[in-house]
Amino acid sequence: MRAVLDTPYQDARADGLSFALGLPPLDALAVLPVERAGLTVELRLLGASHQVIAGPLSETVACLPGDGAGPLPGSAATTLPGWSYDFTATTAVHAGDAEFGRAVDAVCARLADRGDALTGAFPGSRHAVTALALDGTQTDDGCAGLGWRTWHAYPQTREIVMTRSRLVRPT
Repeated sequence: MRAVLDTPYQDARADGLSFALGLPPLDALAVLPVERAGLTVELRLLGASHQVIAGPLSETVACLPGDGAGPLPGSAATTLPGWSYDFTATTAVHAGDAEFGRAVDAVCARLADRGDALTGAFPGSRHAVTALALDGTQTDDGCAGLGWRTWHAYPQTREIVMTRSRLVRPT
């Protein structure tokens, strides 16, 4: 699902992103509920980036004021009753506008026709995009779960922050 948003970016740079687990649902510009692995997963597009709510977990990567949020880590992991969760984040910095634009266009094209993906286009630049997509998860030891990926594109700095998360229920 592609949402054209009528609100400006609230986070203007990759280094403004923070990370929080366990926050309640925040005001969302667009929400896509998807059933996966026996859970309702909400992909939530915020003016300040994203939130995913999946079963016992709430993951927020956004420009958040102070309380309960820390800087965006390269990786994080935790356990919840009956589940384990892991998260990774990387930032790609592109040398030029054309290279950056091609990278953002490739993400948007890859997600365009998927019923389990949400892409939000912010005003001001066609490459001001935040995208979320579910990603199937089956671990090497046969555990079932689900995963998701996100992309946060910043045209003004030519940065794309990419995250990958997994929520796994051991068998």
